[in-house]
Amino acid sequence: MSNVELDDELLDPDMDPPHPFPKEIPHNEKLLSLKYESLDYDNSENQLFLEEERRINHTAFRTVEIKRWVICALIGILTGLVACFIDIVVENLAGLKYRVIKGNIDKFTEKGGLSFSLLLWATLNAAFVLVGSVIVAFIEPVAAGSGIPQIKCFLNGVKIPHVVRLKTLVIKVSGVILSVVGGLAVGKEGPMIHSGSVIAAGISQGRSTSLKRDFKIFEYFRRDTEKRDFVSAGAAAGVSAAFGAPVGGVLFSLEEGASFWNQFLTWRIFFASMISTFTLNFVLSIYHGNMWDLSSPGLINFGRFDSEKMAYTIHEIPVFIAMGVVGGVLGAVFNALNYWLTMFRIRYIHRPCLQVVEAMLVAAVTATVAFVLIYSSRDCQPLQGGSMSYPLQLFCADGEYNSMAAAFFNTPEKSVVSLFHDPPGSYNPLTLGLFTLVYFFLACWTYGLTVSAGVFIPSLLIGAAWGRLFGISLSYLTGAAIWADPGKYALMGAAAQLGGIVRMTLSLTVIMMEATSNVTYGFPIMLVLMTAKIVGDVFIEGLYDMHIQLQSVPFLHWEAPVTSHSLTAREVMSTPVTCLRRREKVGIIVDVLSDTASNHNGFPVVEHADDTQPARGPWSVCAGAAGSPPGPGTLISAADWGPDPALSNRRKIKFHAILSSGVGLSRGHPAFAARGVNSAPGHRRTLGKGEGKGARSQGPPARARHLPSSPGHRDLLDNRDHLHWPGGYRDASAPPPSTCPELRGVCN
Repeated sequence: MSNVELDDELLDPDMDPPHPFPKEIPHNEKLLSLKYESLDYDNSENQLFLEEERRINHTAFRTVEIKRWVICALIGILTGLVACFIDIVVENLAGLKYRVIKGNIDKFTEKGGLSFSLLLWATLNAAFVLVGSVIVAFIEPVAAGSGIPQIKCFLNGVKIPHVVRLKTLVIKVSGVILSVVGGLAVGKEGPMIHSGSVIAAGISQGRSTSLKRDFKIFEYFRRDTEKRDFVSAGAAAGVSAAFGAPVGGVLFSLEEGASFWNQFLTWRIFFASMISTFTLNFVLSIYHGNMWDLSSPGLINFGRFDSEKMAYTIHEIPVFIAMGVVGGVLGAVFNALNYWLTMFRIRYIHRPCLQVVEAMLVAAVTATVAFVLIYSSRDCQPLQGGSMSYPLQLFCADGEYNSMAAAFFNTPEKSVVSLFHDPPGSYNPLTLGLFTLVYFFLACWTYGLTVSAGVFIPSLLIGAAWGRLFGISLSYLTGAAIWADPGKYALMGAAAQLGGIVRMTLSLTVIMMEATSNVTYGFPIMLVLMTAKIVGDVFIEGLYDMHIQLQSVPFLHWEAPVTSHSLTAREVMSTPVTCLRRREKVGIIVDVLSDTASNHNGFPVVEHADDTQPARGPWSVCAGAAGSPPGPGTLISAADWGPDPALSNRRKIKFHAILSSGVGLSRGHPAFAARGVNSAPGHRRTLGKGEGKGARSQGPPARARHLPSSPGHRDLLDNRDHLHWPGGYRDASAPPPSTCPELRGVCN
């Protein structure tokens, strides 16, 4: 997430630093990167598209619907298998690492020279992270982080380069394995959302850009609208595989991802989520020797919370709300610190080699801090069966283990389960306090490194630690038996901390309920998450939204800003506007598509009175003067449409789709007409019916598309006359047809 391009003005060291808790990152042109384009989430309903749709009979439509369900099943199966692969490899590599380090520590505890054990631990961590960071920084930088912000942007309609490539999936899976085994304060659950999305995009298109292979299947779905729906299913399948929460996965995709939704999509996404968690459960149960038990529904299993032993009363509701307040404040502090750290990385750590060095440094520091805390701790607890996977005795008596090692000397997922279910008295309050403080800053420092990693599990681990400490403190202060079990407070603290950082409510409530296999805690978890979100939003945005804006992505929120009621389209549109005529020279089209300054997803197609030049330039050039009637060849500005032209966010999407649809065929399927001696009507070639449908997304891959640029071809004429579609976009914000006769396909 540190590879952000900002304007030089924003990076001016003489500028006054913003407030420590910025309420929101400034929304202005300085933070909108030109490298992002929009996806076409509205079909190009031109004449060719409509004619081809009419040729498809009822049986063909039923076949397409069956294929959709088959693709969703494949998405679920492959996402579950990828999750199994990650879990098994992490378990074996991490187990090998911890066994080697434990044997070394046990050996040198008696002989002296534990500094060698520290060096071994730090070296192993740095070595794993070195490989994981190198493959991300130098091969596929978009695989860094959890990938959730990028997938949110993709589903929002923003084209993020390489975000759903097969190469990205390979780097993401390899990177998250190496990051977790390298001992960083990360989790492997968050990246599963990105992995599931890549799988969905690849299967639904039936081809791979990374492999340069076209398998000639599922060609009907090679358009952005279909791809978007399948990526939504992949994101939900990733959540389902990570937490064993199929319903939570559907709600996550709805709450955090998809900007388009319908009833049939809900069923397909739920189906993919169920298939994903069942595949993971079945394969891991076989791997663990419990083929018929199906006891591993997700990558992390929080264990069962006994409702009778850990029941809550009405008197604890205010306590849970107070924990939500604490989670919101701590989440805001986490996000604010990470914001400043990300800005530092933008300024000074933008080179790949420096990013790799930073990742290795964080890995070595994490191992060093953990070793020092374990070495210094004298919190010894009786060794119980299954209390931890790799118990460290160090200076404790025989039959005892160091409780600080139970939190640090393990994978984060197992540490969370230990804090949830270890019996009362398993942790000293000082141990929990030190662990919370140190791990909080380590997790904050780690998020944003050039490695594949998620923030879900570190957030849960931090919250479980201070939540358990909260419960122990209540027991000490009141002495009442009602506060006896700190496990439920660890659960509430985990929910509060995660909610305070990522600001999810509905989906996270259901995910926590499904992961704990307990509906009883649904109401208090909801209260905790809502409180954490409300309190956190007072100070700063959620972590994912913050990084989306730091990436300069033009993200379209559900609602327009409350102070934008008087804003016009003229004030938010980019300039200069590049327009194309209905009959255009190929040379001009080549120049427009080759010009990085006008590298947009689509261009308005206009009817121009002057046939010598295309309508190019800023709105002041393409549009008529303010207050003057539109003349021939005038492109009417959306700002002239009325007092409130394009304020609605959904309206802005529709307007862009209309503009981008008009010239979409120019990139993939040109129709040329020669001038001069070959200008007779018989020499004109027009597009066939099969050439028009979804040309940008359903045509050949981008590398195979080309427009002739030789001198002999530059004067050929590309004719768009037959591609204009009937007006299906008349909107309250659009001008009447008589107002704008020149802008064909938009006003008609």
